[in-house]
Amino acid sequence: MTIFAININMSGFNKTFTLPFESEIPSYTEEFLRNASLLKFKLKYFRRKIYLTYKRQEPLEIHNILPKHQRILWINLSAPSLGDSLMDLSSRILLQNKQVELYTNDKNASLYHNDKIFSAVFTKKEELLNCKYDLIIVDSFSTRSMNVKYQIAPRTNYVGMFGFFNGPEVNRVLFSFNRMNQLLGQIHNETELNDIAKCTITISKSDKSIIDDLDLPSLYLAISLGGEWQHRTYQNWQNIITRIVELSIDIAIVLVGSKNAEVKAREITKMYSSDNIINCVNKYSFNQTAEIINRAKVFLCCDGGLMHSANAVNTPIIVMLARLSAKMQLTSPISAEVLFDKKDVNNIMAEDFIISYKKFAKFDSIDT
Repeated sequence: MTIFAININMSGFNKTFTLPFESEIPSYTEEFLRNASLLKFKLKYFRRKIYLTYKRQEPLEIHNILPKHQRILWINLSAPSLGDSLMDLSSRILLQNKQVELYTNDKNASLYHNDKIFSAVFTKKEELLNCKYDLIIVDSFSTRSMNVKYQIAPRTNYVGMFGFFNGPEVNRVLFSFNRMNQLLGQIHNETELNDIAKCTITISKSDKSIIDDLDLPSLYLAISLGGEWQHRTYQNWQNIITRIVELSIDIAIVLVGSKNAEVKAREITKMYSSDNIINCVNKYSFNQTAEIINRAKVFLCCDGGLMHSANAVNTPIIVMLARLSAKMQLTSPISAEVLFDKKDVNNIMAEDFIISYKKFAKFDSIDT
């Protein structure tokens, strides 16, 4: 019987809440340290440290992506939603001169099947058992992600994106870009990095063709309904749409969203002329919906995956945020008008939204 002696040094626990790079980015670190149960995070750090030690992975961690690292696998399993995935993987554009493949979950994989950077996307470990890589990028040192790394490439060097960082909320796009820039040897200065830090998405020709067949109006705005979290799911879109229609009676409005928005979409379409309101809720894939948003003059939304898709396709947004402020969710390249409430987007008045709309949504052929 083999006995492993594991000596865990808890002095590294500060990696849980300390950024792994020197650049300052928006974060809620102070709030985290003030309010979080540190015991919970210490136990998580302890479990991760034990796993890395037990599987003999600690010596394989390196801290630079070098020119010799040409074929790379990026393991991304920690992003809980489509929007988080777009943010966490946004810095892949800095790897354009590499052959990069992605391992992720089934839900998020659909975003990247025609990606300009990821040459292949996998969701099953069995597909990778015979693949050879120069380097593995691991999203975090969670046991789930590191277990996949261990099973696929037990002796291959790896770098961590979040690593042990696990506590405070951060601007995930800026985190991704700053961490990748650090791993690549600071190839961009801070100004250059901020100018390019945004989500990206590749929309295939077939997805564009499907939206072509919709024959959407040449000029329209898109509105995202529904949401996964109550505090960022706006319930008063009817009042906003009524005011928009009053301001511009001929404006076309395209409704988008997932299954949780179907009831709200039906309620809204019953209120207005079918010529004014086009219901596309839960009828198209995420990437196809991103193409609908891409063709819109402006996108009205709350915080969510479709907001990040709008940022990825460079459509201006009027967005309602709650709890996480604009500095935590947006970056410099994004054209946005923001309304913010500390607790719930439903505390934002429809009339305040319309004031922002009138200021921001300047349609060439519509007098607002």
